[in-house]
Amino acid sequence: MSPLLILFSFEARLAIRSGGGALMGIIFFLSIVTVIPFAVGPDLQLLARIGPAVLWIGALLATLLGLERLFKTDQEDGALDLLRMSDHPLEVIVFVKCLAHWAVTGLPLVFAAPLFGLLLNMDAKTIMATGGMLFIGTPALTFLGAIGAGLTVGLRRGGLLLPILILPLTIPVIIFGVAASYAVNDPLAAFKTPFIFLAAISLFALVIGPIAAAWAIRLSDD
Repeated sequence: MSPLLILFSFEARLAIRSGGGALMGIIFFLSIVTVIPFAVGPDLQLLARIGPAVLWIGALLATLLGLERLFKTDQEDGALDLLRMSDHPLEVIVFVKCLAHWAVTGLPLVFAAPLFGLLLNMDAKTIMATGGMLFIGTPALTFLGAIGAGLTVGLRRGGLLLPILILPLTIPVIIFGVAASYAVNDPLAAFKTPFIFLAAISLFALVIGPIAAAWAIRLSDD
């Protein structure tokens, strides 16, 4: 088996065992979706109208949960130094770690979103559209989050700083993801433009995220 595949499998199993896996993210996601109706009140039409935005915000916050441990545990036990001495560039290693993190935390949220959409009184068409947009957009949340995880890997209380660094970067993802989710059910709204921008941001994050995170990790040692 390729060393990168072994790393992917190891990172996925480690994320699950350390409590940062699918179950915690889905429970947190469910908590947000459950609390919002109490704040909004018994207006089912309003809930259905804001449903896509609630699912996107829930996915964003659930993704942030485990990002602090993306490099922190490796840095504390010295595994990060061993990975840096491997034959593979640090950027590739960071990419594999981010991909494993998304597979364990982001992808389960995509599959859970349709079920939680029913709790928000969303119709089937909007639920499926929001699930599809989350599938395209959640990798961007993880790979952009890796930049913050790399910048805070050497800080003792980096977990408090990480959301402050990451949330501004995720604003375009939320804007275009929510816009595309709404546009599917609104004949007056344009779907193609926000969909293309969302896909472009995800592809951009897949490339820039590992490079910037690897640079930040090297910078933390200087």
